[in-house]
Amino acid sequence: MRYTGPKVRLSRRAGVPLTRKAVRYLEARPYPPGEHGRKTSRRAAGDYSLRRMEKQKLRWYYDVSERQMRRYWSLALRRPGRSGAELVTLLETRLASLVLRAGLAPSIYAARQYVNHGHITVDGRKVDIPSYLVRPGQTVAVRARSRAMQPFVAAAEGLYAEEVTAPYLAVDLNELSFTLLAAPERAQIRVPVDEQLVVEHYSR
Repeated sequence: MRYTGPKVRLSRRAGVPLTRKAVRYLEARPYPPGEHGRKTSRRAAGDYSLRRMEKQKLRWYYDVSERQMRRYWSLALRRPGRSGAELVTLLETRLASLVLRAGLAPSIYAARQYVNHGHITVDGRKVDIPSYLVRPGQTVAVRARSRAMQPFVAAAEGLYAEEVTAPYLAVDLNELSFTLLAAPERAQIRVPVDEQLVVEHYSR
């Protein structure tokens, strides 16, 4: 089941900003949420808790359910590369993830909503499945009739764009489109997670 509560609360639980908005909140309250948050020591957590939290961070970062995570884990195990890196690559090539990474949405939650509401196309065809895995060479764009909407006008102005464009994307914000050039390599994906701990969690 996906988490639908306050998003900044997740970042405080994880100890890292999972969204841009969470950065300033974590600076003000760099401790877990709740009545006893100030007294909680992250360092005191056991090995199981650390591995589980790393897995949760990855889930929360990409806004996927535990069931989806296990499905991606199964897919990653079948791939020839390192299973942890393959897991992160699979999550990164989800349609919602790339819509965010290309600067077409302010957060993963907004990206999911844009896809769900039918504002996004892949190779000219509407795709409303956030978990759709984009393949190298495919072009993703905002539908023509959606481009006048305020969030997409802001995106075209570069309001949501990251300082450095991901090297595996060719982005054209003026056209509100991007192309996946190649499968992302783990070193190219900026995710604040140690995937080896996630591998250990699922391999236990």
